[in-house]
Formats: sequence, structure tokens, C-alpha cells
Amino acid sequence: MLFETKRLFLRNFDKGDLLDLFEYASIEEVGLNAGWIPHISRDDSELVLNMFINDENTFAIVYKGNNKVIGSVSLTRDYTRPSVNSKMMGYVLSKDYWGNGLMIEAVNRVLDYAFNELKLSLVSVSHFDDNIQSKRVIEKAKFVYEGTFRNSFLMYNGEMKNRCFYSMTKEEYLKRLEN
Repeated sequence: MLFETKRLFLRNFDKGDLLDLFEYASIEEVGLNAGWIPHISRDDSELVLNMFINDENTFAIVYKGNNKVIGSVSLTRDYTRPSVNSKMMGYVLSKDYWGNGLMIEAVNRVLDYAFNELKLSLVSVSHFDDNIQSKRVIEKAKFVYEGTFRNSFLMYNGEMKNRCFYSMTKEEYLKRLEN
């Protein structure tokens, strides 16, 4: 599977992505913003890489400028809506590429895939309330804020985080395209 945007390729992960994955996943801020322990070793990244390889809806974000994997975007089971034809989007980006509008490119392309190819009726997404970069991506994509679940995520370091939830229906997606 391969998608393209102006500056990115989105494709399935493969074994050759290990070093790129480890490079961004070992940065503490990246892990903290995503809710997982920063990778200490390549073995940590290899375990995650194997999960990504086996998931057809987890995509490597490849920057065209250097052909490097700089993050991921995924569509997973939406545990908040088990009876709705929906998926939950998740994403992570190497800190070296923050603030350049790359994640919104990836998110928009995956939304197109979700609604037009997977025929989903809804896509949800969340961020920790202190993750302002992720909030900006979600707002730029025009997701609708649903609410904040206080103390709803236990971090690996024992800290409790608030999570802000958003969603977008297919109708909202189509309306957004008209504007």
C-alpha cells in the first residue's frame, strides 16, 4: 500500500525501517507525547516494528526529501465506539520534523483513505491535554471536539494524563472538502 502527498510517502512498514524507527522512537519527548516508553534499544523498536508490519492500517511516514521513515500514522479499533463503523487514528512524528505541517499532510491523506476506501462512517482521535502540537494537527484537520476524559491514561512513569477526544463523520469530511 502506498499513498503520496506533496512531501510524503505513506506505506506499510518493512524490516528495513528498524534504524529509522529506533531513531525517532528513542527520543523521550516523542514517547511522552504518544504515551509510550522511549525505546532504549533496537530490540524495543524491533518488537514494535514487527507489530507495525503485521498491521495493514499502520503506515510509515516517509519524507521524500531524504527517503527516511520519520513517523507513523495508523487506524486502529475504536474501543470507544464498538458498534459503529469507525476507527481511531493515532500518529507520531520525529521531533526533528515537528512544526513543518507534515503531520497534517499525512492525516489528511489517511482520512481520504478511511472514508473513501475503507468506507468508514467515523474516525476518532485523541491527544493528551498538554500535547499542543497534536491538538493543532487535530484542529487543522477539522475534527470535532467531544470532551476530555480526566485522569484516563496511566503513563509508564506513573503519571496520570487527561485525554481530549475528537471525531469526524463521513458527512463532516465531505463538507470539509467542499470548503
